[in-house]
Amino acid sequence: MGDRMRALKIATIVMGVLIVVGTATLLIAVFRRVSAPSGTALPASVAAVLDEPAGTHIAGIAAVRDRLAVQLAGGGVDRVVLIDPATGAVAGRISLAR
Repeated sequence: MGDRMRALKIATIVMGVLIVVGTATLLIAVFRRVSAPSGTALPASVAAVLDEPAGTHIAGIAAVRDRLAVQLAGGGVDRVVLIDPATGAVAGRISLAR
């Protein structure tokens, strides 16, 4: 019975230390993310010319990291165009199959 009790005490101490270390690591990670300057701020206005077929309309826009994702519908298959907001250039295209 004494060996079991000793093993239980050791396991309890080890788990307590792991909880404290894990919590400290989590708090440090959150603090670093909050206090780090964001290099991915989007500009107030973006000028981009998209060469798309007639009948195309914008179905949605979302900021994705340092890009703008513009969902286009009509004028063919639905697609997403990734735009670099700093230059207004098309950084990529994703076609959405039906």
